[in-house]
Amino acid sequence: MENFKDEAVYDCFCGYFSRVSDPRQAHKISHLLSEVLFIIVIAIISGADDFQEIERYASTKRKWLSTFLKLQGGVPSHDTFNRVLCAIDPNQFQLSFIDWVGDIRNSVDPPEPGQQDIVSIDGKTVCNSADKSTGKKAIHMVSALSTQYGLVLGQKKCYEKSNEITAIPALLTLLAIKGAIVTIDAMGCQTKITSKIIKKGADYLIALKENQPNLYKEVTDMFEKIKSPEFAHYTYQTDTQTEKDHGRVETRECVTINNLGWLYETLRWEGIKSIAKITATVYHQASGKETVEERFYISSLSGNAALINKAVRTHWHIENKLHWILDVVFKEDYCRVRTGHGAENLTTIRKMALNMIKMETSDKGSFKGKRKRATWDDDYAMKIFTNMIA
Repeated sequence: MENFKDEAVYDCFCGYFSRVSDPRQAHKISHLLSEVLFIIVIAIISGADDFQEIERYASTKRKWLSTFLKLQGGVPSHDTFNRVLCAIDPNQFQLSFIDWVGDIRNSVDPPEPGQQDIVSIDGKTVCNSADKSTGKKAIHMVSALSTQYGLVLGQKKCYEKSNEITAIPALLTLLAIKGAIVTIDAMGCQTKITSKIIKKGADYLIALKENQPNLYKEVTDMFEKIKSPEFAHYTYQTDTQTEKDHGRVETRECVTINNLGWLYETLRWEGIKSIAKITATVYHQASGKETVEERFYISSLSGNAALINKAVRTHWHIENKLHWILDVVFKEDYCRVRTGHGAENLTTIRKMALNMIKMETSDKGSFKGKRKRATWDDDYAMKIFTNMIA
């Protein structure tokens, strides 16, 4: 790859992350902030998982990096990488990340007419970010995943899963979700959250459990009533979908109701148009056992059972297409960075790397394979990085 192309990629990176202010004392700066951040990102794309590995990567690739970076203080040490990432403002860094993803999303072909992007929101604890010696709790990151584009759109930090109730509205404020369907588990079943989603021009599909006891009782009672002939006409639509995977056969039957006149509690929920019940029957081929689970949902969708059934299934992509990759490929739960803002900023960089690797489609290999190839092949590493250019 010609050097001017490498320089163009670096310049693009600087354009997005120039809003991140340098917290260091000017007379003590030996390494440009933009270069330190760039090296961290490309090293993590290329398989580095901690600051020692980032320093080794930079030292090994010094000759190539120096063709488009100044490296006026040489290759930063692992302590420098650590100090810088722990010190920079995570909110500035996060906003730069969201701006970048927004531009990428806008540059990709939009969904087909009649299709809506499904944005799944869920939280994950970064286990080793807790520090018992200081009493610091592990951080819990609430993330939004666009399943239409396969991109992490943004994240918000909290310190406990219960605090997702405040983190989700804050995250929604930052995101461009107009026209999308936002799916959240029962923790997000709050009137403030549904109101925020409606105000952002999106639809919602949210799991309902006993954390909303009055609404839950009304909804479950209604679905019991429609089993009798005199209430059967309240059923709006039904849909059944079956999937076979890893020795499991799962059948999901979705029943929706959009006549909510009997449900007093729904008056509190802005935009609500339907309720749904999904009965998931799973047959385990190896054991011959069968399990049945019923789940309930509220939605601003009109009651399209096929769409709701699909959206419920799609919501769990955030587990295997984000959380699993962060743990298994990027070894997030093994990371022991605990001081300052380091753990939070590293999660942003991992998701940045994940987005760029996912968008590199010329190599059909796995995430692990692409990271290894990026370690060996500088041109390929920059090819992955060019995916940040909208």
